[in-house]
This record gives sequence, structure tokens and C-alpha cells, in this order.
Amino acid sequence: MKSTLIVLLLLFSAGNVSAQLTITAGAQFSVNGNMQLTLENADLFNDGSFSAGNGTTSFTGNLTSHIVGSQQIEFNQLEVNKTGLAVLLLRRDISVTQRIFFSSGFFILGGRKIDLGTTGFIANERDSSRIADVADGEVLFNVNLDAPVAANPANLGLFITSNQNLGNVTIKRRHYFDADNTGAAVSILRYYDILPAVNNNLDATLKFTYFDSELNGFNENTLSLFQRLANQSRVDLGFTSRDGVANFVEKTGMGSLGKFTLSDARGMLPVHFILSDTKCETGTVLLNWTTAREVNSRDFNIERSIDGNNWVIIGSMPAAGNSSIERSYSFTDRNPLPRGLYRIAAHNLNGSIQYTDIHSSPCNTNGLFIVWPNPVHDVLFINLSATNQSPAVIKLFDSKGALVKIQRPAILPGSNQLRVDMRSLAAGIYALSLDWENGRMKKIVKIVRQ
Repeated sequence: MKSTLIVLLLLFSAGNVSAQLTITAGAQFSVNGNMQLTLENADLFNDGSFSAGNGTTSFTGNLTSHIVGSQQIEFNQLEVNKTGLAVLLLRRDISVTQRIFFSSGFFILGGRKIDLGTTGFIANERDSSRIADVADGEVLFNVNLDAPVAANPANLGLFITSNQNLGNVTIKRRHYFDADNTGAAVSILRYYDILPAVNNNLDATLKFTYFDSELNGFNENTLSLFQRLANQSRVDLGFTSRDGVANFVEKTGMGSLGKFTLSDARGMLPVHFILSDTKCETGTVLLNWTTAREVNSRDFNIERSIDGNNWVIIGSMPAAGNSSIERSYSFTDRNPLPRGLYRIAAHNLNGSIQYTDIHSSPCNTNGLFIVWPNPVHDVLFINLSATNQSPAVIKLFDSKGALVKIQRPAILPGSNQLRVDMRSLAAGIYALSLDWENGRMKKIVKIVRQ
């Protein structure tokens, strides 16, 4: 026999006492159909079974409400409608299958987790009414991303673009600061963990948005994108564009994804790179890099990879230590790999690391422009050289002249390697059109998809 429903609902009119909807152990509470459950100045305490149906659970009033209890709570739609200084405070993990809607007030995570699954999203979030935290809680979402263009999963405020199939991607948004080894805050009050199934050669663009009240004392006109690596060191990735009015920082040309936040000089690593490139010289690869500033820099490691994910140190040289003038460095790889990738890692005395952009080997590319393999089965590669940084446009047309694929990668000065995923296209003949350097350079190539 099923347990009977036992609900204790206490209603008070006193101004400083809130009510409580308690679902006791073994009890069941169900919201039928799309009905709305309104909890005005009330806590939701679940030790039994809570079923939200297809309706909305709305937390209203001018007193703080808590979601608490020993049992999991799954909401269909959850509305936050708190006034004055009242908030909705999470004291246990929950899940939301449809949406969290903000009418008024804050939703404080309290170090807990909101799981949006694969269908949930956040609506009407703004600076004065949003998710916030006083600890390291998170909002979690899972999504499949195949060549996303400015995708904003679950409306979490992180826009992702890539010409690759990232597969299943887990995104965690947190509302706490990143800290240095002493525990001091070195970031704004927001960061993201992005965990894609495929995490190499992404050529991704990230647009990281934030609210003014999350700035944590940082000047938004000096913010850049920082990454926390697996070894807990922080890397200053810089920025491609930023807007203090529209509240975003954007970075293009990212080979992989991970844990990101926004910071400025307080989280800045000591080496400021202003130039890095590769040149082919009689079968060897010459790497050059220039720094504009070095503070307590220790040394440079020269790293090489064949996939952009696994890196091997092939050389090292001392850094300047402390310098406020431009300094140039070079290293020669006398045993280069076909289509090798390179980057320079600057190590600081405190263990932090900063990387240059990734450059592909300019050797064995038959000059300015090459497309391979052709015929192609899965992935088409394009090697090209450029004298200026510029956007590029790759278009694929089928045999009838219809546009079937378009990509807009960023082109950097020097050697570039681009990828076009052909797996979603039928076998046949295609025309590949590529423009770069603001239309000054253009190539059209016939491609055979097998």
C-alpha cells in the first residue's frame, strides 16, 4: 500500500516568521498537471517525495525562503519572485527540467548544485535578479554541440563557436572567485568549467558574459580570459574583443576548452608576449618570440604536438627574470615532424605558466596554400600562410551550387592550419571557396568526398 500524503503547512502572519511546507518521510506531494504551487514566505522541506508535474513552483514574498530536506527535489519550472532583501536559498541539490524564471530577487546556491539536465534553462536573469552564491556551488547543464555558432547552452551566458563536433559537453557555471595560493581573490565572481567529449583542434571562440555586480572590484575595461590548468596554474589567454557596456570578453582561436574566468593584472602572469611565429629554414623549424615585459620569469619551454592536445617539451632556455623592455628569443627544431604544432610556455618563479598562440610547422606545405587529403573521407585540412590577422570565410557548395557548409575561422599572421569536418556530407564533388585577409586572398578548389 502506498504511503498516505502527510503535509504540514504552517501559515503565520507575523512579519519575521516564515511558513514551511514539510513533506515528511514516506509521504508524497504532487502538483497536478500544469497547476502553480505558490510558496509565499515559505520554506520547502522535503524528506519524502515531491512531484512538480508540469506546473510552476513559485517562491514569493518579502522573507527569505529555503529549499531543504534529505530527499532529491526535481522542479518542472521554478520561479523566483522575492522582494526587498529576501532571497531564495538552496540548502540541498535540486534539478530543474524546464526553466528557472526570475521575476524579482536572488537565488543563492549556498554551495549547492542546480542540475538543468539536457532541457532546462535560465530565463530573465539580470543584474538585480539572478543566481549568486556565497560559496562554490554550481549550475550544471549537458548538451551536444556539433559545429556550434554562438551557442549559449541553457542561457548560461557563455557563447561557444567551433567548426568541430565537440560531442557531449558538460558545462558548469559557478559564482565564486578563483583564488591564488594564499586564498586571495584573483577573478570576478563567475567562472565556467567546460568539458567536451572532443577537446582538441577546436579552433573555438568563447564569449564570456557577466553582470556588473560580479566584477568583484575588477575594472571591466582591463579584463582578459584566464584558464585554470589541471596542475592548478593560471594562464592569461588575453582577449580578442571586450565590451564594458555589453559586459563580455571574447577570445578566438582556442584549441581546447576547460576552466575559465575573467581577471586583470591581479591574476596576470608575469610574461607579456607580443609576437611569436615559426619559419622554415632548410628543413628545420625556427621559432621566434618576443616579450614586452617579464616579472620574475624563470625559463621558457618549447613544446611540440601532433594533435594540439598532447604536448612534448623539445627544448628549454632561461628567461630574463625581470625586464621592462622588449626581448627577443629563438629556438630551432632540427628534427621537425610533418604538420607539427608549436607553442612556447613561460614559467614563473611561483610556478605559474603562460603560453603563446599555437603555430603549425611552415615546412613541407608546398608554399602558400594546400588542401589535403583530396579525395577526403572525414576531415579536410587547409594549410595557408597569411601576412595579417583577419577573419576568413570557408564555404562548401555541392554539385548543384547550393551552399552546404560555412565556417568563419580566425587567421593569424604566419602559418595556419584549418579543419573542415566532411562527415555530415554525402559522397560527391564539392567546390571549396576560401577568402582571407579581408578578401585580398581567395582560393577555389574542387573537393571529392568519398
